Amino acid sequence: MTIEVRVPQLPESVSDASIAAWVVNEGDAVNAEDNLLELETDKVVLDVPAPASGVLVEIRAQQGDVVLAGDVIGIIDETAGNQTATTAPSGDSQEDAGVPVSASPSVRKTLAENEIAAAEIQGSGKHGRILQDDVANHLRARTPATASASVTQTPQPAAQTKPQTNPPKTEQASETEGRPERRVPMTRLRARIAERLLEAQQTAAILTTFNEVDLSEVSRLRRKYQERFQKSHGIKLGFMSFFVKAATEALKRYPEVNARIDNGDIIYQGYYDIGVAVSSERGLVVPILRNTDSMGNADIEKAIADYASRARSGHLELEELTGGTFSISNGGIFGSMLSTPIINPPQSAILGMHKIQERPVAIDGEVVIRPMMYLALSYDHRLIDGQSAVSFLVKIKELLEDPASLFLEL
Repeated sequence: MTIEVRVPQLPESVSDASIAAWVVNEGDAVNAEDNLLELETDKVVLDVPAPASGVLVEIRAQQGDVVLAGDVIGIIDETAGNQTATTAPSGDSQEDAGVPVSASPSVRKTLAENEIAAAEIQGSGKHGRILQDDVANHLRARTPATASASVTQTPQPAAQTKPQTNPPKTEQASETEGRPERRVPMTRLRARIAERLLEAQQTAAILTTFNEVDLSEVSRLRRKYQERFQKSHGIKLGFMSFFVKAATEALKRYPEVNARIDNGDIIYQGYYDIGVAVSSERGLVVPILRNTDSMGNADIEKAIADYASRARSGHLELEELTGGTFSISNGGIFGSMLSTPIINPPQSAILGMHKIQERPVAIDGEVVIRPMMYLALSYDHRLIDGQSAVSFLVKIKELLEDPASLFLEL
């Protein structure tokens, strides 16, 4: 009996999806609920489990294909499992070849062509999947001559090479006079990021105001209470929770920064949902901390750590990425000294954090060394006046330089 593998019901507001990668090949035996493939939408990545045990006898949608909810993308034969398992040549299996089933077809091909055992490479993808970048880094670690030959030349097909099923349609490699290039289709997430950033630039009157903050007191509190905080809550006390709390208190005082424009109306939002930008291998995502006015530092740190972990593994839920009244982006973790962050529509402002650096500053007529950070607030000037934007950023500065006022709500 054959069972159809169908695209599951997609999240609300998502009209279609694309095949990110099949993690099994035609002819592979699968168990019910084993992950067959990943579907990528413009917001999240979805795993598609096997509806039954058997053998995947047909793949109808290839990597990169756009599919809709309910589309048939594969066929499983429930009766073929035992026969296939016993008749397949053991020396021809992917496991014997050291090629992981979870690698994409292009990765498997590259590993086989370069005679690389999967055990030699530590995969950086979801569930330890080996990515093309992992293979490229491994090849670059070889001698330059070997790496060049492996990456840039297209090997002649060997007679004994096993035909690859399900090759990517659009990924292409080329070489012109020793200058290699690799053309890879833009992921849906990256395309959506590009679309939203362009939308923000075209529809909002974006300005940015800057300030700097002395983080001496926050740093002192972290040093003093770090050990007790970790023992009590099982998470490190970071800087981000202080910034989230400071932003929340500032939003209470300047409600226009927490507002949005909707068809000529201004919507003043009486709740505080702050998005925190998180980097993942597929691109930047902004999961939302809900009701930050009721969250403590430990709640914030735990939520951010959880979001960051699931962003890297592709397991964020759609509802965790939608909404939000304000955003914070921390380019400082990558070494950025100063930047102008772009608003995340339909929000009206975003706070940019940057690298903490010890600098000489004048305090009470004396030059002292303090841990300083530049702050940037990008805002929609259609809604937020310059005075409100500057005052909002100054309030964040004041709260961080006197963190006791955060807890006393002063």
